[in-house]
Amino acid sequence: MSGIASALTLGGFTFIMAVIWGGPFIRILRLLNIGEKIRVEGPQAHFSKLGTPTMGGWLFIIPVLLITGILNLVSIVSELDLLGNSILLPMLVFLAYALVGAVDDWIGLRGKSENKGLSVRAKFLLQSVIALGAGFVLKFGIHPPELILPGVPETLNLGWFYLPIAALVIVGMSNAVNLTDGLDGLAGLISATAFVVYGIIAMLQGQVFIVRFCFTIVGALFAFLWYNAHPAMLFMGDTGALALGATLGVVALMTGHWALLPVIAIIPVSETISVILQVFYYRRTGGKRLFKMAPLHIHFELSGWSETHVVQRFWLVGLLAGMLGVALALV
Repeated sequence: MSGIASALTLGGFTFIMAVIWGGPFIRILRLLNIGEKIRVEGPQAHFSKLGTPTMGGWLFIIPVLLITGILNLVSIVSELDLLGNSILLPMLVFLAYALVGAVDDWIGLRGKSENKGLSVRAKFLLQSVIALGAGFVLKFGIHPPELILPGVPETLNLGWFYLPIAALVIVGMSNAVNLTDGLDGLAGLISATAFVVYGIIAMLQGQVFIVRFCFTIVGALFAFLWYNAHPAMLFMGDTGALALGATLGVVALMTGHWALLPVIAIIPVSETISVILQVFYYRRTGGKRLFKMAPLHIHFELSGWSETHVVQRFWLVGLLAGMLGVALALV
């Protein structure tokens, strides 16, 4: 079976697997009273989401880890070359960031009303340690192309600068996707599109293992979107958002085309920039706001766009940006 055919098959199988167990999973979350809390100052329409089960990232994380892990095990104990050992790194990062997000979600749900989860410092420290470890494995274990720029024929070697850059990419994308996760279907659609794009880039490079891993995630995300479409029955929470963003960063680093992330992941990057600009402007002007509210998707909601309009238009922008990203990777 060709690489793309096996990747698409894996995506379809993961979708079916995740969709089947999605209903029972949501009932379990409801029994455990794991429900979303809503920002008081946010759009009024969001109050209808109060109590919707969160930590739903496990719906797509568990199938991806199970299927990828089983295929790796088969590769080890047999002569079938189903997945490469290098795919263990994004798997481990996927799980590690999911655990950090799960702890953050759990503290936020079970803590006092003013406790919104892990402290910023603790979360950033955990993310950074994992990211630096991943960067070390990439640099000295997997040896991917360190930096490929459009129009530049040679692969650039970054030396020791690669480690902090890799950590910045992983942590930055993790938090960027987390900021994007605020509307029904938004983070899932944007992430699935980005993984498809990097799957295509990996296919062009002949990195079949990454292609299969990316499409396995896409299939699982489509199953999540089955339950996360407006009006959502399930939210991914930090559990899913942190894991998706960090893993996207690792995959981008493994292709060497991480410099294209601001294009391919234009929506998460824009969401992050909007928060940075909002905070900077607020402090510099003594309390004035550049946006009605940050992240950016809330600004457009408060400007009169419906939730579905924001999601659909942001996804269209993300899709076009992804197409541009593939084009740039071919230059």
